[in-house]
Amino acid sequence: MAQVVLENIYKTFPRQRDSGATLADVKPDIEPSKDTEVQAATQIAVLRRINLQINDGEFMVLVGPSGCGKSTLLRLISGLESLTGGHITVGQQRVNDLPPKQRDIAMVFQSYALYPHLNVYDNLAFGLRRTPGDLPRSPTWETAVFAATRRLPPGLQYWPLREQEIRSRVMQVARSLQIDTLLGRLPRQLSGGQKQRVALGRAMARNPAVFLMDEPLSNLDAKLRTETRGQIVSLQRQLGTTTIYVTHDQVEAMTMGDRIAVMDQGEIQQVAPPLELYHRPANRFVATFIGSPPMNFLPVQVQPPLIVTHPQFRLTLPGTWETVLQQYAGQPLTLGIRPEHLRVSLPAPKNLPAQVTRIEALGSETYLTVDLAGQSLQVRLAEETHPQPGEACHLSLMPEKIHLFNAAGEALRASEN
Repeated sequence: MAQVVLENIYKTFPRQRDSGATLADVKPDIEPSKDTEVQAATQIAVLRRINLQINDGEFMVLVGPSGCGKSTLLRLISGLESLTGGHITVGQQRVNDLPPKQRDIAMVFQSYALYPHLNVYDNLAFGLRRTPGDLPRSPTWETAVFAATRRLPPGLQYWPLREQEIRSRVMQVARSLQIDTLLGRLPRQLSGGQKQRVALGRAMARNPAVFLMDEPLSNLDAKLRTETRGQIVSLQRQLGTTTIYVTHDQVEAMTMGDRIAVMDQGEIQQVAPPLELYHRPANRFVATFIGSPPMNFLPVQVQPPLIVTHPQFRLTLPGTWETVLQQYAGQPLTLGIRPEHLRVSLPAPKNLPAQVTRIEALGSETYLTVDLAGQSLQVRLAEETHPQPGEACHLSLMPEKIHLFNAAGEALRASEN
């Protein structure tokens, strides 16, 4: 186990001639110079100002849309990519210039990366045989005798002390992942879920300081993904190993992580526990990305002390918003409300007059898509009775669940009192 610290991480790649990169794409926090202008012409930044501390034993999830830089960040930590700027510390050691094998890190790839010519046992043992670690060393002759006799009947096999330790560790991991009956199979003889567990086991067998997981569940079907998600969390809690997990699925992020780092366009937007991201998003991007269906947004005008108005409704907010609204008197803001915080209600000045355009009935809940003066909104209802497509309805907002955002997209905070 180890703490991982990322300090001011930058990563640039050579850009294509027609990509249109500018000086702002490289390092926007440094003074422009002739050198940086040349760099801007040849490089484009994919990660900027990444500062993140992953605590010892923590399960940290990196989440964001495709192309936001989360997998690149994972490859920088593992050593598969070189840094453009910044520092990476694992435990007490700065690892910027160390090769991957010396970083005491194990990585589980999206494609599993199993060796097709090796059976499950040898895939699990591969990393242990290539990395000395805490295992006893074997003379060359012992290794040669083991290789020559391992296919013989048990009474004729020779197992060096190192291979005995490897076998013990492999069997322990295989039993914990319930793949001990599959050790003789080749990867092509395994299902997707079994391959995923073998990839996890290969990382676990090394007993590394840090686990890195790059969307390991994306190739599984929905049911198996849910089951395996629980297995990964349970194993991480059992082992207590620092884990950094990359996903674009916000459901995975919310259900697995101790904390979540939400990324967009190469920068971290917010780092917080799952429920804090849901209840207190830092900006519109986080509010949109966390939650399914995503948050609805409506333009409103501020009328102090506590009134916000829209062409279709007029709403009085709780008293905790008074101090904030005074600063934005007469100014436009964006009101955010999650689909689950809207209810079908009776006509009233504070309620939203809308028309139902689509219904998605899922059994335990129903999703409505409604039209409010040309703007589409999502409503999530628990009740089975609801308006039908084409019918008019009125929606009430839960005032205590409202979010407000300024013109820059930053979230405003109501008073705690």
